[in-house]
Amino acid sequence: MEDLVLSHSDPATGLPVGPRDARPAGDYTSEQVLAAVLASVDDDKAEDIVQIDLRGRSDVADYMVICSGRSSRQVAAISEKLADRMKEQFSILAKMEGKETGDWVLIDTGDVIVHVFRPEVRDFYQLEKMWMPGSAHRGA
Repeated sequence: MEDLVLSHSDPATGLPVGPRDARPAGDYTSEQVLAAVLASVDDDKAEDIVQIDLRGRSDVADYMVICSGRSSRQVAAISEKLADRMKEQFSILAKMEGKETGDWVLIDTGDVIVHVFRPEVRDFYQLEKMWMPGSAHRGA
C-alpha cells in the first residue's frame, strides 16, 4: 500500500499546511480518535506521551499528540502501526510525513495530529512549549 503524504508541514508549528479533510458526520468523534491514538502509541511503548487540546486554537485539528520513540526504527514502527489501526478502526487513511528518516514523523488523522519523535529531535523543536500553556497533560 502506498502511504499518503502531506504536501508539507509548518516547521514552526508542527501542523500540516492546508485545510482539514472533510469526514462523514456521525461515524466517530474526535475524542474516540484521540483515545485510539493514545492507546496505540501506549501499546507500542512510546515514551513521554503528551496530548494537547487544539479546539478553539486551530482549525487544522481538534487534538495534538506528541510522543517519543527510542530509535528511528521504533519511531517508524509506532507511526506505521498507528496508521494501520486508524484504518482498521475508523477507515481513516492517515497522511504521514517523515517516516523515511524516522527522526520526526507527523501523522494526520484529520481530527488528531500526531508527532512521533526521536528524543533528541523532540528536544530540539520543543513543540510542546509552543502549544502546551494550560491545555495539555502528560500520560495516556
